[in-house]
Amino acid sequence: MARGPRKHLKRLSAPKHWNLGKMGGIWAPHPSAGPHKLRECVPLTVILRDRLKYALTNKECMQICMERCVKIDGKVRTDHCYPAGFMDVIELEKTGDRFRMLFDTKGRFVLHRIQRDEAAYKLCRVNKVYTSANKIPVAITHDGRTLRYPDPDVKVNDTVKVDIATGKMSDIMKLELGAMVFVTKGGNTGRVGHLMHIEKHEGSFDIVTIKDMKDNVFATRLTNIFVIGSSNHPQVTLPKGRGIKKNILQERAEAVARGDL
Repeated sequence: MARGPRKHLKRLSAPKHWNLGKMGGIWAPHPSAGPHKLRECVPLTVILRDRLKYALTNKECMQICMERCVKIDGKVRTDHCYPAGFMDVIELEKTGDRFRMLFDTKGRFVLHRIQRDEAAYKLCRVNKVYTSANKIPVAITHDGRTLRYPDPDVKVNDTVKVDIATGKMSDIMKLELGAMVFVTKGGNTGRVGHLMHIEKHEGSFDIVTIKDMKDNVFATRLTNIFVIGSSNHPQVTLPKGRGIKKNILQERAEAVARGDL
């Protein structure tokens, strides 16, 4: 009889966006319990071994972490299966690398290299606002943070800019028409555009309409979007492609121009 959550993960059951080879073994690293869900994160082992190529084996990833070389959101993490998720800042001081976890337009996590000044903050989506037992107003963010005494203007689905060193919020980006949004779930994951319209559906999912920089219009659920700025000013730098999804004909034309085909 199984007791408690599973501690193992088969490679075939691992999320596809980890990009692990099917024939590379039976097992995959099982993310530890943490601020991001199992299917919405990447464990540190996959980042160090398969993405950055700083290690060849799981054992080497353990050694790198135990030597306190890896910081996530300003805190040293020694667990080699710690789950890193959307908007997390990963810092490797010995190599001088700093990355922010974002999505490409195919829905895969991408390690976007950033400068030191940008690594000092992150954006957090507000998932819940309530008053706690001692009548303290509290906001809960997408990465499990509890912000006490938030600005009274903060509402669910807004985004707050959080200083990593202090954990205090500094700026609010409201969910409003014209806001710049990043799609974090669904078939349009990784796309960036401006919010055009919000359809309310009582008892079902609210639907939003988004227009990207090339004037392509698409729709997704309200819960799938993350405000990253106002008008044309994102608060974080965007990965290659700037969140504009290309169709297969455009991708092929670019491959031919590069000489890959």
